[in-house]
Amino acid sequence: MTSTRPRYFIGIDNGSQSSKVTVFDDRGRAVSEGRAALRPYDTPRPGVVEHPGDDLWTSIGDASRSAMAAFGGDPADIVGVGLCTIRFCRAVLKADGSLAQPVMSWMDERVGLPYAHTDPEAAYVTTSSGYITHRMTGGFRDTAANYAGMWPLDPDTWRWSEKESVLAESGIPREMLFDLVLPGEVLGEVTPAAALHTGIPAGLPVVATANDKAVEALGCGLRTPDTLLVSLGTYVAGMATGPRNIDGATSFWTNYACMPHAYLYESGGVRRGMWTVSWYRDLLGEEAAKAAREAGLSIEDHLNSEASRVPPGSDGLMTVLDWLAPGDAPYRKGTLLGFDGRHGRSHIYRSILEALAMTVHDAADRMAGELGTEYTELIVSGGGSRSDPMMRIHADVHGVPARRAEASSAAGLGSAICAAVGLGVYPGFDEAVDAMVRPGEVFLPDREAHQVYRRMEQVYRDVREHTDALYRRTYDIFG
Repeated sequence: MTSTRPRYFIGIDNGSQSSKVTVFDDRGRAVSEGRAALRPYDTPRPGVVEHPGDDLWTSIGDASRSAMAAFGGDPADIVGVGLCTIRFCRAVLKADGSLAQPVMSWMDERVGLPYAHTDPEAAYVTTSSGYITHRMTGGFRDTAANYAGMWPLDPDTWRWSEKESVLAESGIPREMLFDLVLPGEVLGEVTPAAALHTGIPAGLPVVATANDKAVEALGCGLRTPDTLLVSLGTYVAGMATGPRNIDGATSFWTNYACMPHAYLYESGGVRRGMWTVSWYRDLLGEEAAKAAREAGLSIEDHLNSEASRVPPGSDGLMTVLDWLAPGDAPYRKGTLLGFDGRHGRSHIYRSILEALAMTVHDAADRMAGELGTEYTELIVSGGGSRSDPMMRIHADVHGVPARRAEASSAAGLGSAICAAVGLGVYPGFDEAVDAMVRPGEVFLPDREAHQVYRRMEQVYRDVREHTDALYRRTYDIFG
């Protein structure tokens, strides 16, 4: 390949609800993409949440074949693959790398517990990225930056701990762990079997990234500590970057970033965040869908249009987004309160969007106070960032400019950036981000709306103090 030929990178983004595969050029422009939905989780008993069958690998294959079929360039100009998968999953493999049991979701209570060796065929314990790396390359290597949680990883060195007590606490013997590489390092090459499954050319190098949130942050261009990234996914949280591992923080936790030995500080967030938005959309059913068709809009655009006509604060309607209760408060339920005759479906929809913004703002404020920083800009990513009302609400709630992430798959772009760095197309992550990440539309805060939200948040922070007692009582009846 000469320098005059185009160069492309494949970014794999295996998320909580779907797998997305995008082919990017060396300026970060998407030239083709494919998407495949994940199947619903299996929940055979309380606390167990599993990906059915071989769903992660199946969906990646489906999405990859779609992306490659839509790619109009020469496959010989594809330089490599960046691989990003869901974080906090656990995969138990047989000696040949096949699944000994279904992959555990991040919502499975077992991923927060030490590994229990109950299957004599189990030979390896790894992450979702480790498992997919094996399916792609045949090797037993994984990125170090996807081992936050119950793993015997030294958070300062990004290597397996040499302390026997740490290994014992995790329940995982060293021989059952994969070898580790850093983000931007080559994991292996696409095997002929993986090429047949994905449509990706055999022999292409596969480059390590990190966990999905960190890769998303890289694809959004998050680099300075005065910028907050709000990720609008199944899990919604605020994230900021930093140079050191901070242990013992009370208002955030430290994750591994997508640049070697850098860190991502993540605030508390909303479980089933954008899931709740989808839940409400689907709950409206055919009536709303019909109204959207008559207006010549998608149902999402129709709801957003309606929500934009509702004033800030939704005329006093407030939503508390505990549609999935936290582990330390299993009795909690989602709450809608403040109804009166002014309210309709658009108020409920806007109230859900406002609840997402206010919950993240409150958590991010506490994180900023503990870090001793102040956020002067907001980047909003994920499917929800396509909504103009959502962007305006975030700008108004936070009181700072909110910039939409330009890439439709920020994690896919982050994966491509890792591949570009790992394969020497750019000398480092800063140069790759400068070349491949472009800013999206900016929404400026409305000062009057910001003052409404400041007053509203003072009430919002106290809601659970009053509802917890009620939900404890109903939990005894309904669970």
